[in-house]
Amino acid sequence: MAGSTYGTLFKITTWGESHGAAVGVVIDGCPAGLPLSGEDIQLYLDRRRPGQSRFTTARQEADRAEILSGVFEGKTAGTPISVMVRNQDQRSRDYGKIKDCYRPGHADYTFDAKYGFRDYRGGGRSSGRETIGRVAAGAVAAKLLERLGIKLTAYTRSIGNITIPEEEYDLSAVTENSLYMPNNSYAEKASVFLEECMKNKDSSGGVIECRITGIPAGIGEPVFDKLDACLSKGIMSIGAVKGVEIGDGFLSADALGSCSNDAFYSSDGRISKRANHSGGTLGGMSDGSPVIIRAAVKPTPSIAREQETVTSDGENTVITVTGRHDPVIVPRAVVVVESMAALTLADLLMANMSSRMEYLERFYI
Repeated sequence: MAGSTYGTLFKITTWGESHGAAVGVVIDGCPAGLPLSGEDIQLYLDRRRPGQSRFTTARQEADRAEILSGVFEGKTAGTPISVMVRNQDQRSRDYGKIKDCYRPGHADYTFDAKYGFRDYRGGGRSSGRETIGRVAAGAVAAKLLERLGIKLTAYTRSIGNITIPEEEYDLSAVTENSLYMPNNSYAEKASVFLEECMKNKDSSGGVIECRITGIPAGIGEPVFDKLDACLSKGIMSIGAVKGVEIGDGFLSADALGSCSNDAFYSSDGRISKRANHSGGTLGGMSDGSPVIIRAAVKPTPSIAREQETVTSDGENTVITVTGRHDPVIVPRAVVVVESMAALTLADLLMANMSSRMEYLERFYI
């Protein structure tokens, strides 16, 4: 299968299926000498782990990270880092009754159309459980970025039509509620809304926002490998994400240039902007302001309602999806968005080291 590798210099390859023996990732290109432990990775994996609240799947997985290679005496060795997480609570029998049907909203039909074969147990390679490898690798990338003074903070901006106004953000509240929302009052409203969804055998989507601070100006390439283009590709590769915007995003289409442009000013020899409508990027490169990126996450496709579908033989039928599923994917996807942003930045920062002759001279002479 092609397409399981992401990145150019800081490169990852994820592997494994939802109901296989394990899932994991191989990280290639991480510099030697970065302090790294299993606990560093576990902190990220625990944020996406199932069974944390009433609004996540009841599948009980410890998701314990095992570092198989690439770390010696508490530091990265410069060799490929392999991380494995064993699957422990699969219930493949839950999918036996629907193995010949295409679940609406899932990759069943398209996977079959491409390969002529599919692992029907929980979606196989198309399952959200594949993101474990991304998150494990994202923890390593974030540790690298932290050493460079770059910080990523992701959270739930909205669930359904319940959106937190930016002026009411309290980022300290993100870890205080199970929905990872930066406002506990809005988290309570969203919880009531999700309870109603569950009562109606339905699900919800939402928006995840990620803020990245400390990025120096000039990261990203001016043409195809733009910072915003690479971030969008990485985050759009997450299965449930259906839209990405940077800064004002789609609101820019209704704005006037006099309002949309971010005025520059200089203070103590440092160039800054009066506003950040551009979301921290100009011409495909970082401008030194916080990078603001949002991801629209669709409702969980596995719902307990009866739905129309077809069998693999093309016969019309109806289906009711059973098993253990999240009524909302958004809270567990927060760390996945953060991880893909971290991986993208780590890769582009490494590429930027060759953008000036003086950088090479500083390193080699």
